[in-house]
Amino acid sequence: MICPATSADVPTLLALIRELAAYEHLESACVATEDLLRQHLFGSTPAASALMILADTPDHAPVGYALYFTTFSTFLARPGIFLEDIYVQPAHRNRGFGRSVFRYLAAICRDQNLGRLEWSVLNWNAPSIAFYQSLGATVLREWQMMRLADEALQDLSAN
Repeated sequence: MICPATSADVPTLLALIRELAAYEHLESACVATEDLLRQHLFGSTPAASALMILADTPDHAPVGYALYFTTFSTFLARPGIFLEDIYVQPAHRNRGFGRSVFRYLAAICRDQNLGRLEWSVLNWNAPSIAFYQSLGATVLREWQMMRLADEALQDLSAN
């Protein structure tokens, strides 16, 4: 089951985010806190939205999450969705949860006449890449993601 996250889900959401960071070998990069998540997901001007992935058991225990935000395509002149994270705990993979998240987000795109649904994937994550391709996704090999962060971002902003 997929449902929008609420402020009450923040502790569980943070725990799942930390699990994803460990899976991606990026624990040191994960500086998220409950306060930051509450502020930026549920504050006065939310920057993103989160979904909780709940087990298909009587207790509906959280087994994953997805976090996404609105983008805009100048070529399409329409907004879209960027899926920042999708994570399903390893013990619950291959049970349709990931596909359910993509169906949920695709329905939002359809219902709101959005132009696209995009996300990135680590190039070593072959199981995820194969799954995304099974959904009909295209690998954009001609595009490279770029990032300014930390000192480079501070240095650029100071000049």
